[in-house]
Amino acid sequence: MTLTSLIIILVIGAIAGWLAGLIMKGRGFGLIGNIIIGIIGAFIGGFVFRLLGISAGGFIGSIIVALVGAVILLFIIGLIKKA
Repeated sequence: MTLTSLIIILVIGAIAGWLAGLIMKGRGFGLIGNIIIGIIGAFIGGFVFRLLGISAGGFIGSIIVALVGAVILLFIIGLIKKA
């Protein structure tokens, strides 16, 4: 993994985590938390998109996949916190 790819992963994670925090009405976790949520969300989103047979490529596609996964992750975290 090169430094450039690491930076791109962090940027996509930050954007996806931040957008997911906005969508889920204030469930953001700060910059580092949003990056982590976005990166974990990318894995979840990739899994869900593969199950549905959908492929997304490029920078914007990666953000969308990570965003969907991050929203799912924040939803699950919200359910756990309510319990």
